[in-house]
Amino acid sequence: MEEGKRGTILITNDDGIDAPGLRALVDSLVNTNLFNLFVCAPDSEKSAVSHSITWLHPIAAKQVHIHGTVASFAVSGTPADCTSLGISKALFPTTPDLVVSGINRGSNCGYHIVYSGTVAGAREAFFNDIPSISISYDWVEGKSNPHDFALAAQVCIPIINAVLVEIKNQSYPGRWFLNVDVPNNVANHKGYKLTRQGKSIFKMGWRQVASDTEERIMSSDMTNTDTPTPTNSGTSSTSPEHRLFAREVRGSLPDYDDDTDHKSLKAGYITVTALAGLTHADVDSQTYFEGWLQSVPKHLSSAAL
Repeated sequence: MEEGKRGTILITNDDGIDAPGLRALVDSLVNTNLFNLFVCAPDSEKSAVSHSITWLHPIAAKQVHIHGTVASFAVSGTPADCTSLGISKALFPTTPDLVVSGINRGSNCGYHIVYSGTVAGAREAFFNDIPSISISYDWVEGKSNPHDFALAAQVCIPIINAVLVEIKNQSYPGRWFLNVDVPNNVANHKGYKLTRQGKSIFKMGWRQVASDTEERIMSSDMTNTDTPTPTNSGTSSTSPEHRLFAREVRGSLPDYDDDTDHKSLKAGYITVTALAGLTHADVDSQTYFEGWLQSVPKHLSSAAL
């Protein structure tokens, strides 16, 4: 980014181009009057698609109007597709200085980072040596409302500004990208906290359903809910040869370490977690598998058992 030039930001998400989280983020960035904004986001919800990409067929990009942006497109692909297309110069005339993915409806902490299309949107930029940030708001059914996305966007503007300053000064490290989670009670947050990715995850199961339109217990964006999961799975009208199953949440496995993303988020902090493209196994695993690998040839004779 050249001295004196406005920073260029590409916005994407996994909730879809019409999602209130993305629109609140764009509105907040437009109101600063500091950035050139491009939007390249899925044309429909693509939650929990992880880092999947479209490979075997073309994707469609339809131009849409979003106030304050230089140009915006709704794309038939995944969040990773949207980032890849948006930074390629095939769709927009310039490469962005920064990619921001979000704001997601629901937190992305712990093992859920693996499932997240929002995080994948930022990770794809990281793969291409472009600084990026994924942002999620800890939406809770019955407590949250769409206005909370505007508050979440406001508290993330300083992070976005700080990253762009580092980019402008050519001092921003390219070895990581950032995953930001905003707490449910964003108006009374406790400040920014550097955290590490933990191991929190929803415990999920399956229940048989009567049709593919039957309401699911777990929403597609894996958000939190205060509604208890029903134990009665009901009956299905489908045949034994053709049965339908829907995921449902059956509790959660939280983190207990103070420096992890999920626990800090639930304590009211805006969590900032540095991520990379590769997840390194624990040091102890190297010791274990070093000895184990040496024993592998001994098992060749029993491989057919």
